[in-house]
Amino acid sequence: MSYQTHADLGGSPVSGAILPEPEGVAFHADWEPRALALTLAMGATGSWNLDASRAARETLPDYARLGYYQIWLAALEKLMAERALALPDEIAAGRMLHPPQPVARVLRAEQVQQALARGSPTERPAAQPARFAVGQRVRMRMPAADHHTRLPAYVQGKPGTIESVHGTHVFADSHAQGLGEAPQWLYTVVFDGPALWGDGAESAQRVSVDAWESYMDAVPEAA
Repeated sequence: MSYQTHADLGGSPVSGAILPEPEGVAFHADWEPRALALTLAMGATGSWNLDASRAARETLPDYARLGYYQIWLAALEKLMAERALALPDEIAAGRMLHPPQPVARVLRAEQVQQALARGSPTERPAAQPARFAVGQRVRMRMPAADHHTRLPAYVQGKPGTIESVHGTHVFADSHAQGLGEAPQWLYTVVFDGPALWGDGAESAQRVSVDAWESYMDAVPEAA
């Protein structure tokens, strides 16, 4: 089984025009700030990690027809139902119908600003040297993943060049499945437009993707 992921929709056909919005417009409806607040509050309980939350959003079957905060809310309902924190009948009724489940932590109102400022750093000590160096040519793998992956589909199998080395970071694919942090070296890989979109793409166009070490293989110098 291969999971459909919406981690990155680059290169996918869309219906209708894409209309840019003015800078600084964060919300479009009164309920959207509440959806954001609920997501942050539940994430702070430790019931799941950031990567599990992102995976829940990006694997929603109706992702394409939902608005931004509709996606956040649908993923939150999914995560809570999986852990019996809010069951479908409670969501339908809009109120608690079952005894509450305990959580590890509670984010108090006075703690929000500090928690957001602190964030969740993902860099970890390196256990081994980096396999790749700046300027090295690599080719992205084409995994038949049975789980959510952060490797964009449009770069899979494509050649690129290492532009930056960012140290070792929590591997999102593993972390989202509850299999541990499994830190890996993280790189910025740059792709030329024609390599991604074909000969009709502008030769000056370049696309940068941050990618973990297990996403790529070295390209032989003669290739």
